[in-house]
Amino acid sequence: MNAPKYTKTELLIEVIARMLDGLNHVAVGASSPIPGAAALLARARSGGTPRVSVLSSLRHNDFTDGARELFDCAAQGRIDAFFLGGGQIDGEANVNLVGLGDYPKLNVRFAGSYGSAYLYFLVPRVILFRPEHSRRVMVSKVDFISAPGTSPPGLYRPGGPYALVTERCIFSFNKEACRFCLQSIHEGETVESIRKNTGFDFDCPPQTLQTPPPSATALELIRGDVGINIAEVYPKFAREFLSLS
Repeated sequence: MNAPKYTKTELLIEVIARMLDGLNHVAVGASSPIPGAAALLARARSGGTPRVSVLSSLRHNDFTDGARELFDCAAQGRIDAFFLGGGQIDGEANVNLVGLGDYPKLNVRFAGSYGSAYLYFLVPRVILFRPEHSRRVMVSKVDFISAPGTSPPGLYRPGGPYALVTERCIFSFNKEACRFCLQSIHEGETVESIRKNTGFDFDCPPQTLQTPPPSATALELIRGDVGINIAEVYPKFAREFLSLS
């Protein structure tokens, strides 16, 4: 039997969903349709867990006080996974959400950090997600550290980077070595193509795995209930990338 066809968006949703299996509470911030869909997929195929809190959603958000309640939950240890992106990400998992150039005289201004460092320090499983995988994004050193990937020894920090997911591959993060390790490459990519498009050095196992494709069951959910539910917050995304009318 031929494997079902899938899009890159569907692959990324499935990739992230696998990282959420067995968790109790996953929170999704603003402008995160793919992580949001992934969290809903993880919940749909497990029969109701993890609890999913999607900011700006009326249907999938029990918070009554917006982001402030999200921050309270993180401080109390009641959020297991969160997602961060950035205009730049470097090999030590530092994230830049402020801008490009020498701060404060920036050449390009991003949206801002808005609590990213706070959540990076508190949430045990922070998944870095940036669809674009190029040397302008994956840099040797970020221009500005909005949220540091690691901290000095002895500093209390229950949270931190778990993985980096891009359009090309998956990196896991080694907190002891403060480095990424190539975990798997997506279809059509090679280790050479990853290195060519990555500005930082990373570890690579002797045999690199290919990222498994989404299962037929996952695709059915993504194109059905998951797509319908994420459309409440991201209708344009659902129409353009999940083929929902």
